[in-house]
Amino acid sequence: MGADPVAAVTGDRPVGVAIVDDHPVVVEGVRAWLATEPRLTVLATGDDPDAVLRAAPDADVVLLDLRLHGRMALDKLAELSAAGRRVVVYSEHTDPQTMLAALDAGAVAFLAKHEGREHCVETVLAAASDRPYVPPALAGAMVGDPRPDRPMLSDKEREALLLWFQSMSKASVARRMQISEHTVKQYVDRARIKYTRAGRPAATKAALLARAIEDGLVRPEEIGIYRSQATHDRPTP
Repeated sequence: MGADPVAAVTGDRPVGVAIVDDHPVVVEGVRAWLATEPRLTVLATGDDPDAVLRAAPDADVVLLDLRLHGRMALDKLAELSAAGRRVVVYSEHTDPQTMLAALDAGAVAFLAKHEGREHCVETVLAAASDRPYVPPALAGAMVGDPRPDRPMLSDKEREALLLWFQSMSKASVARRMQISEHTVKQYVDRARIKYTRAGRPAATKAALLARAIEDGLVRPEEIGIYRSQATHDRPTP
């Protein structure tokens, strides 16, 4: 068995989670789900992101309802992400445009509210250790979306992206591909540039993964391979 990727980031302490939602019943349900995983602990909850994070400034992951008090919180999501927060969006709004907008705003993952405990726990654990995780709703929304502005990636660019998405560090990708870490970075950067030129920028790893899934360059089930192939590698964003 490889080392726990969560422990590689947080050490012996559990992952601290802050929950922001304006429905108390949802908050209590999510709290109960997360309590089943000993590697997670809820530090603070509430319906005001600023107040919750004042109560839990060291939270590793923020679980954020995208609609608070009747309005979409994309601006607050972008603000939290820009401040270096790992934000998992937890929402009932699961149309592809909303999902991609959240990822473009900096969310590290998107979880639909109808998805169950297992996906909620796995998404938060993955976010804490900077690993990608694709729950079913996100996969279903992104797969096979035909777009005329799909960029053409080389085989090496796609291979580098796939290994990187499988939560490997760029150094681990370099070893697997038998190339330099600098070359891996070039492949990833070239993919970002191609998407930007196509009018579909992907500034974050999560957004780049979503673009690749949309275009059929990566299948969601390929990302799950990290469980057996990459857990011994310490993940990096």
